[in-house]
Amino acid sequence: MSTVVHGVRLVDAGRIVPDAWVRFEDGRVTGTGTGDGWRAGATSADEIVDGTAAAGVYLTPGFIDLHGHGGGGASYDDGAEAIRAARAVHRAHGTTRAVISLVPAPLDHLAARVAVVAELTRTDPDILGSHLEGPFLDPAHKGAHDDSLLRTPEPGAVERLLEAGRGTIRQVTLAPELPGAVAAIRAVVAAGAAAAVGHTGADLEQTRAAFDAGASILTHAFNAMPGLHHRDPGPVAAAAADRRVTLEVIADGVHLHPEIVRIAFAAAPGRVALITDAMAAAGHADGHYELGALGVDVERGVARLSDGGAIAGSTLTQDAALRYAFAAGIPLPDAVHALTTAPARALGRAGDLGSLAVGAIADAVLLSEDLRVVRVWTAGS
Repeated sequence: MSTVVHGVRLVDAGRIVPDAWVRFEDGRVTGTGTGDGWRAGATSADEIVDGTAAAGVYLTPGFIDLHGHGGGGASYDDGAEAIRAARAVHRAHGTTRAVISLVPAPLDHLAARVAVVAELTRTDPDILGSHLEGPFLDPAHKGAHDDSLLRTPEPGAVERLLEAGRGTIRQVTLAPELPGAVAAIRAVVAAGAAAAVGHTGADLEQTRAAFDAGASILTHAFNAMPGLHHRDPGPVAAAAADRRVTLEVIADGVHLHPEIVRIAFAAAPGRVALITDAMAAAGHADGHYELGALGVDVERGVARLSDGGAIAGSTLTQDAALRYAFAAGIPLPDAVHALTTAPARALGRAGDLGSLAVGAIADAVLLSEDLRVVRVWTAGS
């Protein structure tokens, strides 16, 4: 299958290229250019898409979500078909690849869920692997997680989960102040996954020690952790100052004020990844849901725990995150970078994902003038 998309503004590599074209063939990008250069290969193309005629204006790489829990009424914790159903909803909103985030559960259950995701990575290439958001979290910063399921990162528990993933665990969020956390970070990184700091009460020095041990992501920056304080800067300052670290940001108008979104982009240029942290209600109706073992009520698109009212994930999709970040004053190339290149780099996949350079996997999103999704391609399809 070969496709030529032309007459678009290509948003990639930190810039906007007008009157651009891109050619996809056998799942890869095989050519790019501007003007009428696309015509040379048009006769052999199976499909030619005039971006303007299709109501599309911008073409971007496919979006990558490092952190989400479900959508379309389905939770990623509920098995393979639920994962596929939720992924279909997010794919329609431009998320061509995603890491499957799992909430804390009894160790046996969590290991089984990790194994399900591991098997899906063999059959569903849009699924990049799993993210364990717990159980190694600080109970005082549990957010929307069941504190009865949280535990310290004993070597046996960490190793069991890593073994269940068979090399497909992409991220493990933990609180670095917990006993054994630094050793756990080293074990996670040695297994080829990214260790993330989150759901934590760590101070600046504890967070720096975690990054020096190999942690490279800050889970949903500002949320479920101490905020920036002028005498106690905490995890956000440690992450912003460390060029090895990617900061996850939930740009939905609920988790963060627009000014905080701008601060994050300014403090860590090129290192912000816009995530959804979406739960089952994303792309679905308001109502009552379950997040792990906890009840969640969604009203006007805002998800909160039924007991206590804490924010319980989001109902965000990545195209909406793009629109929110752009409206908050983030330049479009920077916002697109945070949905594409930045998460690809955080996962060690910048060589083939998060870009529309020649040789990259042909994941792409065609957007209208008002940044609504018109068409989505995953590996050229």
